[in-house]
Amino acid sequence: MPRLGVNVDHVATLRQARGGPRPDPVWAALEAEAAGCEGIVCHLREDRRHIQDADLLILRRRIRTSLNLEMACHPEIVRIACRVKPDQATLVPERRRELTTEGGLDLRAGSPRLAAAVHRLTKASIRVSLFLDPDPVQLKLARELGAAMVELHTGAYANARASAPRKRSLARLKEAARAAHSLGLIVAAGHGLDYENVRPVAEIPEVEELNIGFAIVARALEVGWTQAVREMVRLVR
Repeated sequence: MPRLGVNVDHVATLRQARGGPRPDPVWAALEAEAAGCEGIVCHLREDRRHIQDADLLILRRRIRTSLNLEMACHPEIVRIACRVKPDQATLVPERRRELTTEGGLDLRAGSPRLAAAVHRLTKASIRVSLFLDPDPVQLKLARELGAAMVELHTGAYANARASAPRKRSLARLKEAARAAHSLGLIVAAGHGLDYENVRPVAEIPEVEELNIGFAIVARALEVGWTQAVREMVRLVR
């Protein structure tokens, strides 16, 4: 049974639209914990489009579950992470013009900056996860790089509109989860998951964590934040 990590980025996105204090992503995180989630996720982007440095500091002090910081391997963000010490750092690709993360890291490129980030975060006793497409080659490279964990990018599965490509994407996720587990990697999954498509991914035996944000924020407009989190908790379990 996977853990549910609730991403509060888009609570902050709504706040930043007007520049005021509300809605507060820290409040959302605490309410999500009370509703039964097992972790909080936030992404401190280089452009600070949603989560701000102050949010991260307060989240670190106040949440009682696990804090997963999504981040690029930019040296400034790595320094912040080593100072704040989240329980987990998930390294993701980041482009300024993207609406959201568009795909997994490409480890074939052999980025020295990425290798340095993994080493520095690990040395700071922060568990490092790499956000990857479900590609066995990438998983092997993640293990060689020293990551403890991978998060499989579920976008192709979540965005598939027809049954056949959705089944193929799910099969790829299952194969990648088995491969990652056999390499000794902890397996998470996320991106684009919602109330209609999450269960098949939650049923993959090797997946220990699901990270979901936008769908919960959108559902909260209909039923309220606490109920939206509770509904997702029930589906994941």
